[in-house]
Amino acid sequence: MRFKHLDLNLLVALDVLLEEHNITHAAARLHMTQSATSGVLGRLRAYFEDDLLVPVGRKMIPTPLARELEIPVREVLLKIQTSITAKPVYDIAESKRHFRIMASDYLISVLFAAAIREINREAPLVTFELISPGKTATEMLMRGEVDLMIAPENYVAKDHPSQLLFEEEYVCVVWDQNTKVGERLPLEQYLELGHVGVAFSRSRTPGIEEWFMSRYGCKRRLEVITHDFNTLPQLVIGTERVATMHSRLAQLYARNLPLRILPPPVELPSMQEYMSWHRSLDRDPLLRWLREKLLQIAQNPFVPVMA
Repeated sequence: MRFKHLDLNLLVALDVLLEEHNITHAAARLHMTQSATSGVLGRLRAYFEDDLLVPVGRKMIPTPLARELEIPVREVLLKIQTSITAKPVYDIAESKRHFRIMASDYLISVLFAAAIREINREAPLVTFELISPGKTATEMLMRGEVDLMIAPENYVAKDHPSQLLFEEEYVCVVWDQNTKVGERLPLEQYLELGHVGVAFSRSRTPGIEEWFMSRYGCKRRLEVITHDFNTLPQLVIGTERVATMHSRLAQLYARNLPLRILPPPVELPSMQEYMSWHRSLDRDPLLRWLREKLLQIAQNPFVPVMA
């Protein structure tokens, strides 16, 4: 198919080339030979009268025009995918949709373990891929590489639709044999204790840390830093340390581990978890159905029992 002398099949190749910045990698994804992919790039250069990708060492750097084309090209392909190639499904029980959802390990534990069981009762053929968030999380959403991203408000892509899923409070967790901590945890004692915290990269400061510094001008004594939320409660057992963590996850683990849950020494700001999705999927009936199901389950006050 051609549009103003452009073979629209070339847009698929352009999209991959602009993402990979590498002919060899793009060829593998396109199931083409390297020489054929180079030929496609040549045709694209001729049409746009621009180099698009310029070799610099072993990499290829996009030109200013290529950077401008990246988002429009992806959105055109997403529009075709959602409005033309996607087959309508009127019976959710018959749907074989595969949802790619970006969510933290905390959300998988407190929401998706139960949600997937509930959803599959109505839609037994629907499948899920749960993707861990990273530095490129927002970019993946904007490129349409995930159907749904669930994250705190500050990670929501402003140019795409979003919806509040639920609010979460913070609590403190200690080993139930920790005699150093009584029925309450004053701020002075809280700051004296060793803490277990979460950081997802070397450069990222834990969110609670930033809040304490801005509000009280003081730091917690972080003695153990882990890379996921689920290990927080496990790392206080057998120690005098404390972890400040999400209430739902703390309740989940306290049912199965020797833990005590205490209110924090000061009122901490609640966290709001948002669902966000690419604007091209805004009218997708199956994604709308999924969002509604997740909203219902998230508002349910029950805490699922760990297996």
